[in-house]
Amino acid sequence: MPKNISWRKFVQRLKILGFDGPYSGGRHLFMVKGELKLHIPNPHRGDISKHLLAEILRQAGISTGDWEKI
Repeated sequence: MPKNISWRKFVQRLKILGFDGPYSGGRHLFMVKGELKLHIPNPHRGDISKHLLAEILRQAGISTGDWEKI
């Protein structure tokens, strides 16, 4: 299971995995990869918990193994 991560490192890793953004839209920012629009937490909430990170990775279709390789 992934560990807690700062918002900045989270966005950097998503960019390495091919996501563009973050873009503003509504209440939350989002990142895009092809047709997939992935909503991400706002940056002012502190670190992203491992449970929220696991849920976001599931929605993005990213395995924990691929996430840990970066």
